[in-house]
Amino acid sequence: MLPKHENRPFAYNLVCSSSSVLFTIPYNEAKGGIVLVIIGYLFMCLIFSTTFLAIKIGIDAGVPPFLSAGLRFFIAGLILFAMMVIKRRATLGLFFRKEMLLSGIGLTFGTFATLYWAEQFVPSGTAAVLSATGPMMILLIQTFILKMKADSSSFIGCLVGIVGVFLLLLPSFTFHMDTFVLMGCLLIIVGEVFYASGTIYSKRVINQFDKVSPIALNATQMMHGGILLMLLSFVTEDIHWGAMVSPAAIGSYLYLIVFGSMLGHSLYYWLVSKTNPVFPSTWLFVSPILAMLLGVVFYHEALSWVSGIGALTIILGTIIISLPNLKSYLKGPIKQGNHPA
Repeated sequence: MLPKHENRPFAYNLVCSSSSVLFTIPYNEAKGGIVLVIIGYLFMCLIFSTTFLAIKIGIDAGVPPFLSAGLRFFIAGLILFAMMVIKRRATLGLFFRKEMLLSGIGLTFGTFATLYWAEQFVPSGTAAVLSATGPMMILLIQTFILKMKADSSSFIGCLVGIVGVFLLLLPSFTFHMDTFVLMGCLLIIVGEVFYASGTIYSKRVINQFDKVSPIALNATQMMHGGILLMLLSFVTEDIHWGAMVSPAAIGSYLYLIVFGSMLGHSLYYWLVSKTNPVFPSTWLFVSPILAMLLGVVFYHEALSWVSGIGALTIILGTIIISLPNLKSYLKGPIKQGNHPA
C-alpha cells in the first residue's frame, strides 16, 4: 500500500487478517481507551491511503522518482534512528549490520524504486490496489521456494487476486495500449516480490535482534534503502534542482516524511501494543479502496467499472489468503502487546 501499504509496517506484515477483527478489539481498558484505538486506526488508514496520492503529486511536480523516494526514507529513518539512539533503544553499531542492509534492499529499495517509477504513469489508486498483492507474493514464496505447506483457502485467495489483477489491468489492453502504464503496473507487482522477500527475511531479523526496538530496526533499514535509492538516482536521473523546491514538491516531501514514514508507522506500532498484530494490519484491506477514491475525487484519475471490480476482487483475494492466519490467531490466547518501543 504497507504501506502497506503504500507504507508497509516492518515487524508484523506476515500477519494479516479479515476486517471482521474490527469488531473484536482486545483492548480492555477504559471506554476512552477503545475510542482512542478506533481514532488511531482510522487516522492510520487515512495516512496510508493518502501516501500514494502524495507520491503522485511530488512526481508530477518534476521531482525525480528515485531521488524523491531516497530522500523521504533516508530523512525519516535518520530522525527515527536518532530518537532511538538518544533514548538508548538502539546503538550506532546497528546501522553497520548486514541484516539491516538486506532488509533495506527488500523492504524499501526494491519495493519503492519500482513503485515511485511506476507512479509516473500509473494512477495512484491503481498503484495502491496493486500494492495490496503483497500477501499473495508472501504465500507464493513460502509455498514454492521455502516449501511451506499452505492452506487450500490461501490458494483460492491467490487465484481470486490474480483474476482481480487481470480485471484491474484489462482497460489498458486496447488498440492504443499505453506501454508505460502496463510496464508500471507490472513493476509494482515485481516490487511486491521484493516486499514479500523482505518481510519474510525481517521476521528472522526481528527474532535475532529481539532486544532492539522494532522502530529502530525499521528506521535503520529505511536509511539503507534511502541511500541505495539516492545512489540509483545519481546514476540514472537528470536532476533539476528547481523542481525540488517547488511548493508541490516540498509539500509532498514533508507529508511523506512526517505523516507517511513517521506518524503512520508510529500509529501502527502503538496499535499493535494496545491490541494485537492482527487488528492494525487490516489497513491493507481499507487503504487501497480509499486511495482509489481519493485519486478519483482529488486528482481526477479515471476509473472504469471493470477496474473497480478488479480492485474489489484483489481485496477479496487478500482477505481470503489472510483467513487461515486469522483463525489460528483467534484460537490461541490473545496477548497484549509488550512493544519495546
